[in-house]
Amino acid sequence: MGTLLRNALVLLLLLTAVTGIAYPVVVGGIGHLLFPHQAAGSLIEKDGKVIGSSLIGQTFTAPGYFWGRPSATTPDPYNAGASSGSNQGPSNPALTEAAKQRIATLHAADPTNTAPVPVDLVTASGSGLDPEISPAAAEYQVGRVASARHMDAGKVRELVAANTKGRQLGVLGEPRVNVLALNLALDQASR
Repeated sequence: MGTLLRNALVLLLLLTAVTGIAYPVVVGGIGHLLFPHQAAGSLIEKDGKVIGSSLIGQTFTAPGYFWGRPSATTPDPYNAGASSGSNQGPSNPALTEAAKQRIATLHAADPTNTAPVPVDLVTASGSGLDPEISPAAAEYQVGRVASARHMDAGKVRELVAANTKGRQLGVLGEPRVNVLALNLALDQASR
């Protein structure tokens, strides 16, 4: 029995050292070596100060900025420590009511816009942290943003196009626009 216990403890210590220390250090080191920006959190800096990550959305509510997808995290929106979906299915009345409220907010912010509201502006993503919107969601907001910034709508559309990423490897996913990157480009163009 003593030999069995000793062997079990040795195996526990060995596996802890390999899987709990050596493997994470090696994989983390390789990640930092080959993909330093991504391994550091894909952080975005402005004037030498970290203002966000390209992987996690942020709340924008001013009319002169593009708005992202709603966040399902609580108590604060886009809280990476509380990442989760709302778990509200399409037949859930709470989801329908939340979508109606979000549509009303969008219409109130831009009453002259009669275009259909893109679904990604009124529904949260699975993680509740989505930093990107569809090109259609960006196009829906062009008029409001251009008006609030006193910019030509064509110039705002050019910024949207410049910040639109295509499908990964040409076939995976959908075209998308990173909201933080687009809003930073707007700030830069407004100077």
